[in-house]
Amino acid sequence: MYPFTLYNLLRPKPRHTWAQIRILKETDKAILVECGKKTWIPKSRIRKIRLKNGVFEVYIEESVIG
Repeated sequence: MYPFTLYNLLRPKPRHTWAQIRILKETDKAILVECGKKTWIPKSRIRKIRLKNGVFEVYIEESVIG
């Protein structure tokens, strides 16, 4: 469709980014990670996971990590 519509201006899509993390603990529903500070990330918020040069990276919304 068109990228510059009134709907897209009023309701922008959430921005996602790759974040380098260190996994500290994992449960059935969330992962405790460290990326500057310790944070619980719900597994439902994680879009993708990759291992790049020995470092875990997750693809999540910018607002989840901070």
